[in-house]
Amino acid sequence: MIKEISVLTLFPEVVKTYFSESILGRAQSEKKVSLNVYNIREKANNKHNKVDDIPFGGATGMVIRVEPVKLFLDELKTENTYVVMTSPKGRTLNYAKLQQLLAKDKVIIISGHYEGIDSRIEGYIDDEISIGDFILTGGELPAMVIADALVRLIPGVLGNDLSATEDSFSSGLLDWDVYTRPREFDERQVPEVLLSGDHKKIEHWKKKSAIMNSLVHRPSVLAQYKFNNEETKILKDFLKEDGIA
Repeated sequence: MIKEISVLTLFPEVVKTYFSESILGRAQSEKKVSLNVYNIREKANNKHNKVDDIPFGGATGMVIRVEPVKLFLDELKTENTYVVMTSPKGRTLNYAKLQQLLAKDKVIIISGHYEGIDSRIEGYIDDEISIGDFILTGGELPAMVIADALVRLIPGVLGNDLSATEDSFSSGLLDWDVYTRPREFDERQVPEVLLSGDHKKIEHWKKKSAIMNSLVHRPSVLAQYKFNNEETKILKDFLKEDGIA
C-alpha cells in the first residue's frame, strides 16, 4: 500500500498549495500518506539554478536537462519506488493504473514543463502517464490529478471506505444519479424509489441508473464491463423499454 508520493517540479509552490488543502491535507495530518514536493532547480549545477536549455536540432522552446532530474531520482528512490513521468506519450490514467500505483510503497511523479524533459530520462523511469489527449502548459496539473486520485483510494482517507468503492469507474461503470434535499426543485422531483426505504429496490434502481449513464454517456466503458445475470436483465429490460431491443 502506498505510503509516500513525491513530485518533482519547477513550480513547487503550485503543488504544495494543493497538497495542503481539503482531503489531501487531512490525509497527511492523519499520517495516512506522506506528500512531498521537490524543486528540480535545487539540483542545478550552476549559480543561476538553470535547469533548461535549447533543444538540439533547432526546435522552438526549451528542454529540461536530464542531469538534475536524475540526481533527484538517485537521492529519493528506494527498493519499491515506482517512477512516473507525466507525458502525452503515456497511457491515459484509469482506475486499473491507479490500483497498480496504489500497491507501490513510494511513487515519484516527474512533472515536465516547457517542451518536456530530455528524452534520455526515459532510461530512469518506470512509466509515462497522460490524463487526456490535450496539451497543458506544464505537468503540474497532471501530477496533482494522479496524486489526488491515488490518495482518495487509501483506506481511511475518505472516512467512509465505501465512498471510494462507489465512485464512477471503481465498479467498472459510471456512478448512478445522485439527489439530496429539497425533494422538489423547479418542479423536478427526486425519484420516489429513493424515498421508499426499500433497500432492495433502491439498490436495483442505483444499478439501473449506473448502467443507463454508462450506456448513454460512455458506451466504451460499458463495452468492457462484465455483466452478472441481474445486470444483464436490467440492460435488456431497459433496451426493450426504449424500443432498441
